[in-house]
Amino acid sequence: MGFLVEVDLGVGQASVVVDGGCAGCGRPPSWCEVHHITAWQDGGDTALHNCVMLCRTCHRLQHHSEWEVRIRDGLPELIPPAWIDPQRRPRRKPLLHLAA
Repeated sequence: MGFLVEVDLGVGQASVVVDGGCAGCGRPPSWCEVHHITAWQDGGDTALHNCVMLCRTCHRLQHHSEWEVRIRDGLPELIPPAWIDPQRRPRRKPLLHLAA
């Protein structure tokens, strides 16, 4: 059973600015959904520190595989399952839109 949660427009717009699209694969914001890192039904709030933009494919991986996502230093990182990287090194998409 799925849940539909409306995301505050400000959080969604802020996620677009910070993430610049999918934090996993780089697809543009128009292809993305806001993912709660800690699910709202588990007490996670709809706030920038708990949300990340993911395309439908990467969003599905977060819910149905061993991939994990976290925010570190204000930026999203995806952690692959051990079968992809035994050391589970976090991956961060280059955020060229934030470069000075």
